[in-house]
Amino acid sequence: MDFKLSEEHQAFADSVARFAQDKLKDGALARAHSPHYPWDTAALLAEQGLLGIAFSEEDGGQGGTLMHAVLAIEQIALVCPRSADIVQAGNFGPIRTFVEYASPEQKARYLPDLLAGRKVVSLGMSEPDAGSAVTELKTSARLDGDSYVINGSKVFSTHSPDAELFLIYVRFGPGVGGIGSVLVERGTPGFQVGEPSSFMNGEQWSQLYFDDCRIPVENVLLGPGGFKKQISGFNVERLGNSSRALALGRHAFNVAREHAMTRKQFGRELCEFQGIQWKFADMAMKLEQAQMMLYRAALEGEHGLPSAQSTAMAKLACNMAGWEVSNEALQVMGGMGFSQESLVEYCVRRTRGWMIAGGSIEILKNRVAEGVFGRTFSQRPTNG
Repeated sequence: MDFKLSEEHQAFADSVARFAQDKLKDGALARAHSPHYPWDTAALLAEQGLLGIAFSEEDGGQGGTLMHAVLAIEQIALVCPRSADIVQAGNFGPIRTFVEYASPEQKARYLPDLLAGRKVVSLGMSEPDAGSAVTELKTSARLDGDSYVINGSKVFSTHSPDAELFLIYVRFGPGVGGIGSVLVERGTPGFQVGEPSSFMNGEQWSQLYFDDCRIPVENVLLGPGGFKKQISGFNVERLGNSSRALALGRHAFNVAREHAMTRKQFGRELCEFQGIQWKFADMAMKLEQAQMMLYRAALEGEHGLPSAQSTAMAKLACNMAGWEVSNEALQVMGGMGFSQESLVEYCVRRTRGWMIAGGSIEILKNRVAEGVFGRTFSQRPTNG
């Protein structure tokens, strides 16, 4: 079995790496510390063809594969971690669900701006009382003539302070079969984007409020019964999360490696101390193991959707490796790693958040266990 990238994949990765060095290296630290969406960088990435990589050319994409998108995130993050978020937003998450299920009219209305980096879409999924148990969501969509009336609220929506379009999970009726999704534009009467709040990693989010928010029926993305389709697409979203987590771990590893080869203490370079050598050996193994799981899942999706089992294992492995490696890299670098003069502390904060977002590591372990035993395990209390 050949574990190397194909010649075509390697050439693509090399081209993205050269672009990142030429265009994104300068300003990487400043981008990481800014809470605002870097629209200038988004336009630059769009011009390079790094948004919509795995979308069909008919939809305005590049006609590539999930593996190409994963490689792009990795190579961008190794140079500018913050810019990798834009590649993620233009290839995975709500934009991927949108491209998968949107009508031709919806695509014509929204995709050109999204793929040009002029606008970004935000996902409204979590609610104050519905996080990991997303099927508990209460935001409702009631048909009234030729419109739907939306009521409820959403929290923790990525890019919500900057987004112009929101993909909102709603309840059309009772049960899982009553869940679907709608598209809501910023500025729609009855829709309010709250004041920004900050995560530990510096990202901002705003609570979304729907108070008799009226949208046309044409803005329904997936009607009743659409939940399972949305969740199957969510497996692909996890590859974007996995790619960034792993890439930021490797970014921190590379910075710490250079530090260990040049920093001297007690008259010796840090890399000459056995304790430091063991740290790097452990870090290198974690990165390589997680990368193989990520690539396996991405390659599964070359001609369709990867399995839920593969994506759960990839995200779990990459989340853990990214966090543990970046945290250990910070420890190796001491005060410099802890300082905002280095991107290592940023990598620590970002990778920590991805252990929660997109499916917490505990939920992922539950999903992997279902694959192991070949059955589902309800987390709800049994009646008795």
